[in-house]
Parts: sequence; C-alpha cells; structure tokens
Amino acid sequence: MLNILIISDEAKGIASLFRSTGFTPDTRDMKQASAAPQGADEASDHYDIAFLDLDTDNWQERLLDARHSMPVIAFSRPDLHKAVEALKLGAGDYLEKPLTAEVISEVVGRHQKKILSHKYGFDEIIGNSAPMQEVFGLIKKAAASESNVLITGESGTGKELIARAIHRWSPRSEKSFMTINCTAIPDTLLESELFGFEKGSFTGAQYTKKGLLEQALGGTVFFDEIGDVSPLFQTKVLRVLQEGEIMRIGGMRQIRVDLRFITATSRDLKTACQRGMFREDLFYRLNVINIHLPPLRDRMEDVALLAKHFVQKHATKRKDVLIKCISGEALSLLLEHSYPGNVRELENIIERSISFANTSEILPADLPPDIRQAQAPARQHRAAAQLLKDALTTVEKETITAALLESNGNISRAATILGIYRQQLQRKIKQHKITM
Repeated sequence: MLNILIISDEAKGIASLFRSTGFTPDTRDMKQASAAPQGADEASDHYDIAFLDLDTDNWQERLLDARHSMPVIAFSRPDLHKAVEALKLGAGDYLEKPLTAEVISEVVGRHQKKILSHKYGFDEIIGNSAPMQEVFGLIKKAAASESNVLITGESGTGKELIARAIHRWSPRSEKSFMTINCTAIPDTLLESELFGFEKGSFTGAQYTKKGLLEQALGGTVFFDEIGDVSPLFQTKVLRVLQEGEIMRIGGMRQIRVDLRFITATSRDLKTACQRGMFREDLFYRLNVINIHLPPLRDRMEDVALLAKHFVQKHATKRKDVLIKCISGEALSLLLEHSYPGNVRELENIIERSISFANTSEILPADLPPDIRQAQAPARQHRAAAQLLKDALTTVEKETITAALLESNGNISRAATILGIYRQQLQRKIKQHKITM
C-alpha cells in the first residue's frame, strides 16, 4: 500500500475522499506543518506521493521541500497561473478542485507504476548494460539463498548497495542490516566490538555490552573491505562462520548467532591466498556466491542513466533553481571520461555540476575543469580523423567519376579500370550518389 501525504488546510475532508477509493492517507494541516520544528517536515518522512493544496500560504516552500523526496501532485481551485508555477517548481501533475474519486484513482495509479517499477535498475542500483543485468540476476538468486556472499569490484562501484539489495529482498529483510567497516576496528578492540563484554570483565567494563554480531541476531552482517583485515580478525571471523557461536569477553557461555554474512572487497583474494596474506579456508567460506561488479568504464552505456539518476538525487540541494537534466554537449563530455573512481566519481561530478549550474540544464561549463580540459585532445583526434575520412571520400568519388567518364558510362569497363568488381562499383556509385 502506498504511503500518501495530503498537505492542505482542508486535509481531513479530502482524506475521506481518498479513503473512499481504498487509500489511507496521512493528513497534515498546512498551518501545523509550517509551525513544526525544523527537520520535522513531510520531506523527511517515508511517503511515496504527496498531494499539495496550492490554495494555502507558503505552498511554494512546501513544494520545494518535497519535490525530490516523492512525486508531488498539486491541486487548487482553477488557477492557470498557479498551475504553471507549480509545474515549473517541480510538481509532477496538477488537478483542479473539486477532486473526485475517479481522478484520484487514475493519477495515483499512474504514479504508482513509476514508484514501484524501474526497468533500468534494481532498487537503487542503476544499469541497463548486459553486465549489470547479469548482476541483477545474481542479486535475486543470492537474496533467495542463505549462503554467504562475496562482492568484489573496484572502489566506487557500489558494493554496499548490492549488499543492501540482497538483504532487502531476502527473508531477513525485517531484521537488522549491520555494516562493519573492517579497517576501522583495531585488533586491540576487535573482540569487544564484535563479541561484546560482561560487566567487570576488565578495567573500565562497568556495564554489559552486546557486540555488533549479537546486535544483528537474525539479520545480515556486511563486512566491508574484508580483504584488508589482520590475521587475528580473519581467525575470529572464521570461528564464527564455523561454529555459529560467539562468547563475550568475560562470559561463561557460548551464544548462538543466527546471521547471514555478506562481505566485500576491492582486492583479489585468490592472489592474496596464494601469497599467504589471506586464509584460504576463510576465503572459501565467504566466497560461496560471488558477485563481481564491473568498473564503470566497462559499461559506459549506463553513464547517461546514472547521470540522470544523480541529477534527480542531488537537485534538491539547490533551492533557487530546479536542475532537471544534462545537456547533450555535457553528456558527450561525460561519455569520454574513463572514471577511475567509478560510479562514486560520476556522482561527485554531477553533484558538483549542480552546484555550479545557472539554468535548469547542466551545461559543459558547469562540469569540473579536468573533465572539460581532458577531452580537448580526444576532440582534436576525432576532428582529425573526420578530416581524413572526408578527404578519402572525396578522392574516391573523384576517381570513380573519372573512370566512368573514361568508359563513357560503361560500369563494367569502369570497374576494370579501377581494378574492382562490377557489384562493388555499383555500391560505390550509389553510396556517393554519382550521376552521369
């Protein structure tokens, strides 16, 4: 069921109309909303769609706050000026009062399709390329399994997003998702952080503390950068995987832990095992299901989709202008970049460009200087290649024309003069649109 928000001075009356169509909306009086403390506005809540009454004060501010968190349907008494202004500010639709059950059902149904489906991605992971479609298939299979998952790929490819998607679509989705940054826990604090401790177990232990693994019981634990951990860390994690038990520091009994483990690394763990830097038995326990994320340079066809997604995600940071899209020229520059920082780098570029944009469209001048300057040699190379191609085309056309003149238009004799087959010459004549 969709979470629908109604913002209006007449919210209670309108809500009854929604309930008659089978929806149970949340209502918010505009005056109460404007008096709410900062940070308590509707944009911070998890709503799927909002209906905003324009016949109230400060509706523009409410629309600016909510437009990027959810689709906003504006409605009011017939007023062309308000309708145009609302659509310019980012409203997804406009309705005239009085609202009817039929109109509400139609517009909610239309936006519901946009909310619940995304043909170019899986959750927040965007991609239409063949490598990413394969990744989406693996996510679905991993989500249906209880086996451990190892996610590999370069830094910035979105490994944590994959882990969260697996958890969200798994039977454990109602339980916690615990992210543990392996490199942030020193060996001296390893046991207390992972396993917890009992009161009085050491100096300063003035209370009993549950470790991170115990806090995540029944859920999913995500070990990020598992390839960078110390030998001690590897040993402790391996024991948990083998025994399914932990013991707090100072504890007297083992605690059974029901957990699903997902790990991620940007390192080549097979090579690390061969060099003795990573335990082979731990590697095979972690690598039951492997999902490899390709670098962005190997799926450049996804750049345009990702760029559009990041525009929508970060445009809310500009309150003075609504950034809607990227110009074709700017997108061409983005497609020429190699992205050593992968998707994270592209997101950074888009967020920075939004800050510098002066219109609703991101232009080449809004992109970082290194993106613009680095493309100059490539553009020069393409220009030179095009000049050469044009020159060769001109020479070929002139040569064929001369042979046809010499043969008085006889295609077979002209082909003999040129040293090519008759069919080839016919294709060339048609290609160059040569007439005699």
